[in-house]
Amino acid sequence: MDPIRATDPSAPPGPLTHLSLPDSSEARPQSGADGRSLPGNWTRSSPERVPVLREGVRQCLQQRCEQTVRILHAKVAQKSYGNEKRFFCPPPCVYLAGPGWRVKPVQGQAHQAAETGPTVCGYMGLDGASGSAAETQKLNFEEQPDSREFGCAKTLYISDADKRKHFRLVLRLVHRGGRELGTFHSRLIKVISKPSQKKQSLKNTDLCISSGSKVSLFNRLRSQTVSTRYLSVEDGAFVASARQWAAFTLHLADEHCSQGDFPPREGYVRYGSLVRLVCTVTGVTLPPMIIRKVAKQCALLDVDEPISQLHKCAFQFPGDPPGGVGTYLCLATDKVVQFQASPCPKEANRALLNDSSCWTIIGTESVEFSFSTSLAWTREPVTPVPLISTLELSGGGDVATLELHGENFHAGLKVWFGDVEAETMYRSPRSLVCVAPDIAAFGSDWRWLRTPITVPVSLVRADGLFYPSAFSFTYTPEYSARPRPPGDPEPAPDADALLESIHHEFTRTNFHLFIQT
Repeated sequence: MDPIRATDPSAPPGPLTHLSLPDSSEARPQSGADGRSLPGNWTRSSPERVPVLREGVRQCLQQRCEQTVRILHAKVAQKSYGNEKRFFCPPPCVYLAGPGWRVKPVQGQAHQAAETGPTVCGYMGLDGASGSAAETQKLNFEEQPDSREFGCAKTLYISDADKRKHFRLVLRLVHRGGRELGTFHSRLIKVISKPSQKKQSLKNTDLCISSGSKVSLFNRLRSQTVSTRYLSVEDGAFVASARQWAAFTLHLADEHCSQGDFPPREGYVRYGSLVRLVCTVTGVTLPPMIIRKVAKQCALLDVDEPISQLHKCAFQFPGDPPGGVGTYLCLATDKVVQFQASPCPKEANRALLNDSSCWTIIGTESVEFSFSTSLAWTREPVTPVPLISTLELSGGGDVATLELHGENFHAGLKVWFGDVEAETMYRSPRSLVCVAPDIAAFGSDWRWLRTPITVPVSLVRADGLFYPSAFSFTYTPEYSARPRPPGDPEPAPDADALLESIHHEFTRTNFHLFIQT
């Protein structure tokens, strides 16, 4: 998300916020050396640090030097019993993206490009584990064609000695020199003993799959782990990859909609539904298909029940002639093709499939952490990385407050609107409140602006660590007339000046909130 700047960055800043703190140090909230304060206090950075921070934030926004850690994993994990090891499938993956991974700070010099290859190594395990080598797996990051670095934990499992019903994955990233970058946690993962064979009920939706959720599909020939292939996308085409898997948004489709138009429909996906698979990264989509339940390598054509996690299923392409059993989505080595099914001689409502057209479906989750170390003057870990989920606006006109809801908040964080710091109050690890800066802070000619100003919302830690977000804030100025130079003719009665004069005594600004995801 590129910030929209409407003024000269060198222009002197206007007032910081509407709720200005007294200049005397006695009136300011007391905080420690790290800039942290107790919950309920309005705080901002010391005046001598603001210019340096502002210039650094401006550079971060303009140069896009952030680093992103993205963890992908399944929503459920099957427990291992005895000496068996049921490795998580699909295996948890980590992507490192952003130009910040290729930049390294050199003391006394501008940032330089780092040497080629990954600059960090990773270790992944389960939360609550001892952290021994047997319970963690080292990730070897490899650079992808899209410049992202990719690592995969293929041998993680949860044993029956672990009695938890839910757990999280823990990713520890360490710089080449041994300095810890941070510890990152996945979303919650539900533990199941085995895929449910019973007919799913919508009274218990824990394992059901809803329209609009993210799923992964994999195929395992003759139930052999080494033959597992995942539906993925490479170079804009669907492939069956033995190495990487992709998450797809599963939409309930409407058979009356055109190829490129499928308005979202709510509800749980049932067998016999027309669905569409859309890659969450590339947006590439398969044609609408009918999802069928699979039992003993047969597609069941008359089953209408909710789909469950780790069920075997098949995807039938519609449009077959009457009496035909259809063509199905199938893999051939690393290619995705169509397979012509044959009628079942014993049961009319079944179609005989081959191994390669039987897929296992599972829900997936992802969590993304973004930060930039280019401003930080300490070498502390970047975690916990604050994550903003929603924004809530209160007030307007001269004073408006914005509440940030999310997780991993702490008292050392300040909210920034573009390159302007806002007075911030820490409420809890899930709530921050700030005062929206006056629009005059973004330029001296704000009175004559007729177009909205949109600025990105970000967070800065007390030591200068920068956390970008996908949210932005928009100022919509009131309509006002710029003064006319002496000697200019009076405008016509029906000109815009008639409206402008009505708003001569105007409110400084109205606030509107746009969320960009």
